[in-house]
Amino acid sequence: MHKRLWAICTAAAGLWAGNALAQSVPEAPAPAAGFPPSQSDATTQGKADSLVPPVFLALVDQPPSVYPEVMPPRNDDGINAGGANFALDIDFVTDYVYRGIVQATAGEGTENALQFNAQAIFDLGKFPHPFIGLFVNVFNNDPISRFEEVRPYFGLEWPLKPITLDVGFTSYIHPNRKNLDTQEVYSSVTVDDSRIFRTAKPLFSPYIYGAYDFDLYNGFYLEAGVKHDFVFEDAGFTLTPKADVGYALENKFFARPVNGRNYGLQHYDVGMIGTFSLNHMFNVNRRFGEFSIKGYMYYTSGIDRHLRGDTLLWGGMGLEFRY
Repeated sequence: MHKRLWAICTAAAGLWAGNALAQSVPEAPAPAAGFPPSQSDATTQGKADSLVPPVFLALVDQPPSVYPEVMPPRNDDGINAGGANFALDIDFVTDYVYRGIVQATAGEGTENALQFNAQAIFDLGKFPHPFIGLFVNVFNNDPISRFEEVRPYFGLEWPLKPITLDVGFTSYIHPNRKNLDTQEVYSSVTVDDSRIFRTAKPLFSPYIYGAYDFDLYNGFYLEAGVKHDFVFEDAGFTLTPKADVGYALENKFFARPVNGRNYGLQHYDVGMIGTFSLNHMFNVNRRFGEFSIKGYMYYTSGIDRHLRGDTLLWGGMGLEFRY
């Protein structure tokens, strides 16, 4: 009697639990009239019947970690991106050639000059960037002064895409040769032609440069040129061919002593600069600055026989530092 009563109670409890579970699972929507249930409907229904709460929890995306993701350091981490940047070039050249004229001391032959050029530029964002620099030419065999020329300069550089405008002042100081000292103001415009040719980097970077000597020679010097950088990133090497042509306008510095005149096409240069990154060679992080070694080769020739202009092949090598 007791066993029969226990079996009836157990069956009733099982029936009640089954009805409660069936009501908790939502029914799949009935297919439209005239269409049999699709495979996806059957699959969905099967998943709904088989999934249990722990499985549903496993399908929930995990929240993001509160700890920062650790990434390996990049080579450009720590590069000087502040408001002041510095550059230093130290070059040893076979001849000191400036604006198509060899600046060698008379009677001393090939000069083999050591040259220093230091510059600081201050980034003011959208405003013109002030800069200041100093160029020095050293020749140990000069009988008057080893420091043949000291050339301080300063000005403003204004990036106005796609052009960059420079204006500045240069003073030419020749120690113990005061009769050669002079001063000039200058301006230049460089075009970023990557927008014209739709390239990632500038193609020819054409520029026009003009200087007016208002002290000793009272005349103009004009120059136009182009260049292109062939970058070999895997080797850390850049090859830069260059070309320029100069024009004198009422500038007595360029007139020959006999049958000379002070205007006309004065000289042209064609050359090549090779730059090799020492950071790449020695795996030095650029946060310490960019170090490079350079090689130069130029051919310079005068154009107008009534104007001063020398014809020669010259070159050299040097070190470059940028920070």
